[in-house]
Amino acid sequence: MGRPDGMPRHGGHEHHEHHEHDSADDGDDGGRGHHHASKPKWQSVFGSVTHCGGGCTLGDSVAIPIVALTGFTVIGSTLLGHVTAEFIAAYLFGILFQFLPAMSMGDRNPFKTLVNAIKADTLSLIAFQIGMYGWMALASLVLLPEEPHAGSAVFWFMMQIAMAIGFATAYPANWWLINRGIKHGM
Repeated sequence: MGRPDGMPRHGGHEHHEHHEHDSADDGDDGGRGHHHASKPKWQSVFGSVTHCGGGCTLGDSVAIPIVALTGFTVIGSTLLGHVTAEFIAAYLFGILFQFLPAMSMGDRNPFKTLVNAIKADTLSLIAFQIGMYGWMALASLVLLPEEPHAGSAVFWFMMQIAMAIGFATAYPANWWLINRGIKHGM
């Protein structure tokens, strides 16, 4: 599902049942081979959400130990300290994950590319983090007897659930961003 359209599957052999032929084609395809159907929309959105989730997860994974080691809090709350630091780190990694591929694919104007990366990732990241932080707040303040320490198995188990929920809350945002042409499907 993560391969670009038309990329070989199953040991390098293409399966013809995955090809769509343009009936209006006169047989001259310019040497490009078969015409391929594009991915279904849900797969394209799924790829974009996993890309967003990768930046969020990396940012969270970098910030969590820093917050835990420094004892960083916001308004006396370790949970708010985590939310603040992780959001900033996730946002920076998310923008970087949008910016670097765009530059490597030929974008020549770094400022314009940065602006486009911010447009493409901001809503997606916020939607992901809302689901993730919502779950962590619920787990920390309601489901568990106390805020779990970042070094505990309980904390990381809750983070895994939080990331899955973040994926679910980011999916509609990515669908909308792709439909509006703000973000490219993957």
